[in-house]
Amino acid sequence: MSSACAAYLVTHERAARNVDPDVSLLSKDSTQAVARVPRPASAPAPVAPAAQAPAYTVREAPVERTFAAAAQSIGVDAGTTAILSRAFRDELDLSRDLRPGDRVSAVFDTGSDNSKDASRQPLAVRIMRGSTAHDVFLQKNLHGQPVYYSKDGVSAGPAFERYPLDFTRVSSAFSLRRFDPVLHRWQSHDGVDLAAPAGTPVRATARGVIRFIGRQAGYGNVVVIQNPAPFSTTFAHLSRFAKGLRSGSRVMRDQVIGYVGKTGWATGPHLHFEVHVNGVPQDPLKVDLPRKRSLAGDELRQFESRVAQLTALL
Repeated sequence: MSSACAAYLVTHERAARNVDPDVSLLSKDSTQAVARVPRPASAPAPVAPAAQAPAYTVREAPVERTFAAAAQSIGVDAGTTAILSRAFRDELDLSRDLRPGDRVSAVFDTGSDNSKDASRQPLAVRIMRGSTAHDVFLQKNLHGQPVYYSKDGVSAGPAFERYPLDFTRVSSAFSLRRFDPVLHRWQSHDGVDLAAPAGTPVRATARGVIRFIGRQAGYGNVVVIQNPAPFSTTFAHLSRFAKGLRSGSRVMRDQVIGYVGKTGWATGPHLHFEVHVNGVPQDPLKVDLPRKRSLAGDELRQFESRVAQLTALL
């Protein structure tokens, strides 16, 4: 090899080593990663590298009919759509709250080794309702099952309180056969009686819509709330209702809906409280209720870092 050729090869090799690519992150509106490579004035024009698939893909669709239809139009499968519907239930009633013009957007990991799972389970989903954004983020549990969380690391979805008031004792338990102290006959007791002083505030145990508010024989003043499916709750023997409530009113968890009394068939002030699952009464003290889970420690810190990155893409 001539000395001139050797000098050229060494010089060319050093120049190649001095090129330090600066590859930008995928932006919100990008469909490809963009590479910026500085080029010395004296160096020959480099050959453009082959374009690589972006790590993330953002898809968006308007809500024209339902959330499920919009989600599936951007590639979310039916099973994951059902999981997402439950995740948003604590903030939105998807059958009532969404209007034409609202939008659904999702971030997918197209760089995953398992592209099939990644396409089914978006890393982040946003429902844009007017000018208000509702976001959830994917965090798989120890069994690899998808669970969606709010940005602060609390599992998304409806949550229920076990007790609707501060009570002194359970004066009558749930029973399939109980001797009624008023009617003096044996019959089922479809809830629990929670003794408390008259006027004690009674609170909704979960978000929902008031299905009935008024007076019924036996129950006296009663509120029936349709909670996120498959639950509904009943609050009876109230002395009075909270102001402004009517059939169709939406209530939030912990919102005061009435006050303890002894209207209807009651021997003293208490709350008769029922929980129904798919229309069937269950023991309110034992029924399995949806609960929240909060991330903590390193898991929370990693989650928050990922949320910041994904939020910028939505």
